[in-house]
Amino acid sequence: MTGALFAHAALPAQALAKEGEPALSKDDLKFFETKIRPVLTEQCFKCHSHTADRVKGGLMLDSREAVMHGGKSGLAVVPGKPDDSTLIQAIRYTDPDLRMPPEEHGGKLTDQQIADFTEWVRRGAPDPRVPMALAGGKFYGGVGKAHWSFQPVKKPAVPAVKDASWVQSPVDNFILAKLEAVDLHPNPRADQRTLIRRVTFDLTGLPPTEPEIQRFIADRSPDAYAKVVDRLLASPHYGERLAQNWLDLSRYADTSGYHFDGVRFMWLWRDWVINSFNENKPFDSFTIEQLAGDLMPEANQAQRIATGFVRNNMTNDEGGADPDEYLNKYVVDRVNTVGAVWLGLTVGCTECHDHKYDPMTAKDF
Repeated sequence: MTGALFAHAALPAQALAKEGEPALSKDDLKFFETKIRPVLTEQCFKCHSHTADRVKGGLMLDSREAVMHGGKSGLAVVPGKPDDSTLIQAIRYTDPDLRMPPEEHGGKLTDQQIADFTEWVRRGAPDPRVPMALAGGKFYGGVGKAHWSFQPVKKPAVPAVKDASWVQSPVDNFILAKLEAVDLHPNPRADQRTLIRRVTFDLTGLPPTEPEIQRFIADRSPDAYAKVVDRLLASPHYGERLAQNWLDLSRYADTSGYHFDGVRFMWLWRDWVINSFNENKPFDSFTIEQLAGDLMPEANQAQRIATGFVRNNMTNDEGGADPDEYLNKYVVDRVNTVGAVWLGLTVGCTECHDHKYDPMTAKDF
C-alpha cells in the first residue's frame, strides 16, 4: 500500500470540511455514521457508487463530493433545504417518475429513515467522507472518521481519581477512573499465594512452583512483588507466552497443504519470534525483519529466518495443480495476513472490489 494513499486517513473530521464551511461537530458525525451511512450502504450503493455494475442516473452517493455534484436530475442535495433537494423528493416518492429506492430494490424507506435524511439535509448534509482530492483522485468512498489503525500512537492524559491512595502506577488511574465512574470500588488486595499464581500464569503461562510461592510469602520487603515480576520477565518462558498470540496471527499452527494435512517445519522462525520477545526487540525491527529481512543489506541468517512470517501460508504439492493459480493464492494469503496483522484491517474484500469506507482499492491490493 502506498504511503500517499493512506496519508489522508489520519486527517481529523474537522479537516474535511471544504474551505469556508464549518467543521463537523461530534453530534453531526455521530448522526451521519448511525443514521445516514448505514442506509446509503444497504439501500443506495448497489446503484449509486463506484462499485455498482451500472451507475443509475449518473448519481454517485459514496462520497461527499459526489453527493454535492448530483446527477442527471440535477443537484441531489441542497444543504439546509430538504424540500429543494432531489434526493429528499425521491425518497419521499413525491414524483412517480423519480422514486428511490425503486420497488425492485426494496421499495420506499421507512418513515423514520426518511425523517433522518430530511434532518441530515436540514443540518447542511454534514458528511465526513474524504473528497476525491484528498484521496488522490483515485476513488470515491474514503473515510473521514479515520480508522484506529491509521492513527499515530500518542500518550493519553492520565485521568484524575478520587481515591489516589489506591494508585501505584499511572495505569491504575485509568482502571480506577472507570470504576469510580460507575460507583464501583476495587477488590481488596489478594493474598500472596494468589498474587504470585496470577502474575506467573499471566507472564509465562505456567504455574509457580511451590518453592517460588514460599519464597514470595516469606519475603517481607516492600519490593517483593516487583522482584517476582522482574524474575518472570527474565525467564525464557516469558517470550514463549507472548509469542503465542503472534504465532496465532501468523497462522503458525496451520497445516502445510490444500490437499493433505501435512506438518510443517517452521520451528526456526518460531524460535526467532520467542527470542525477539525475550530480547525486547524494537517493533520497527520486528516488523522489517519479518516482512523483508532477506532484502536488508548484508542480511544475516537470523534476519533471513525472520521472513518465515510470510512463508506460513498453505501450499499445494498435488501433481495436477496449476502452479500459476496457486502462486496467486499464496500471494493473496500473504497480503490478507499482512493487512490483518499490521494494518488492523480485513483487506480481503479489496481482492475483488474497492473498499467502500477504507482508503484501499482493488488495484492497490
